[in-house]
Amino acid sequence: MRIGIIGAAGYGGVDLIRLLLNHPEAQITYLAGHTTVGQRISEMYPFLTGTCDLPIEQTSVDVAAERADVICFALPHATATEMVSKALGLGKKVIDFSADYRLKSVADYEAYYQKHPCPELLQEAAYGLPELHREQIRASRLTAVPGCYPTSAILALAPAARAGLIETRGIVVDSKSGVSGAGRSKLTLDTHFAEINESVHAYAVAKHRHTPEIEQELSDLGEEVTVTFSPHLIPMNRGILSTCYATLKQDMSVADVLAVYEEMYAGEPFMRVMPEGQLPRTKHTTGTNRCHVGVAIDRRNQRLVAVGAIDNLTKGLAGAAVQCLNLMCGFPETMGLEFPGLWP
Repeated sequence: MRIGIIGAAGYGGVDLIRLLLNHPEAQITYLAGHTTVGQRISEMYPFLTGTCDLPIEQTSVDVAAERADVICFALPHATATEMVSKALGLGKKVIDFSADYRLKSVADYEAYYQKHPCPELLQEAAYGLPELHREQIRASRLTAVPGCYPTSAILALAPAARAGLIETRGIVVDSKSGVSGAGRSKLTLDTHFAEINESVHAYAVAKHRHTPEIEQELSDLGEEVTVTFSPHLIPMNRGILSTCYATLKQDMSVADVLAVYEEMYAGEPFMRVMPEGQLPRTKHTTGTNRCHVGVAIDRRNQRLVAVGAIDNLTKGLAGAAVQCLNLMCGFPETMGLEFPGLWP
C-alpha cells in the first residue's frame, strides 16, 4: 500500500514515518511540506539516516494522488480541510490528523474553531478510535484521528459511561501532556526550555477545543454528558496522563468497576486494564500504541477516579493513524504496531 504524508516534518508526521517503516504492507512514496521543501527527512531527523532519506516536496494533492493510495494529512486544524475534500474527490482514502473532521456538529466545530468550508463531510468522517468505532473506520474513506487528550480521557471513562455507572454532569478531566503535544513549529514563550522546565501550568481551562470532542464521544455511549476539561503542560517530551473524576450512581467496589472495564476491553489489542491497586504511568506507554487505564474509588465522595495514560504521539496520533489505516485497507489491525515500549 502506497502512503503519502503531507506535513511530514512535524512531530506527528515523523512518528508516522517511524511506524510505517516497520509496516510490512506500507510503502512511503511521497513526503510533502511547506517551509521544509527541498530537505531530506533524514537531514531534519538524523535518526532516519539510511532508513528513510526521501526528500520533502512541495505540497500537491494531485501529486500525492498520483503516487499514493492513502494520503495522510499531518497538519494543524483548518490547514488541510479543502485538500482533504480534493483528495477524496480523486478517489483516495484519507487519514486526517487535524480536528477538522472529528466533530459531527457544525455548530460545535464553528464555536471552537472557525467556519467549516466542507461541512458536508462531517457526518461521513469516521472518528478514528477503533475501540469505539471499529466498523465505521473499516468502511470509511475518511478517518479523523482523535485528539491526544480526548483519546486518553475517552478510553479512561468509556466503560463507566457505557454501563451507566456515572452521573452525566460534574465530570472532571484533569490532563497533563508532554511538550511535544504542542507540535514542532508552534514556538511560543510557554514552550521555551526556561519557561517549561521545572514548572507545570494549566491552560485553556474550561474552554479547550478538545472539550466538545470528549463530550461527543462519551455522550454517544449513553446519556448526554458535560465535562470540565483542564489540560496542563508538563516538562517532559512525550506522554499524557488523564485523571478523570465522575460521581458514581450507586455504591460499587473497585473490583466491580474493574469487571466492567475488563469486559469492555477484553480482546482489545492495545488496551491494558491495570489490576486493583495499580494506576497507569506515562513511562509505561512511551513509544507504544497502548493505552493503560486504571480506577480507584473515593468512597467519602462516592466518586470514581479513572486514569488513562498514552504516548501522545503514538496512541494519541501516529499509532492511531496506523491502526485506522490497517482497518481501512483490510490489514490485521495490529500490523506494524506490535512492539513493547521503551524502558527506562
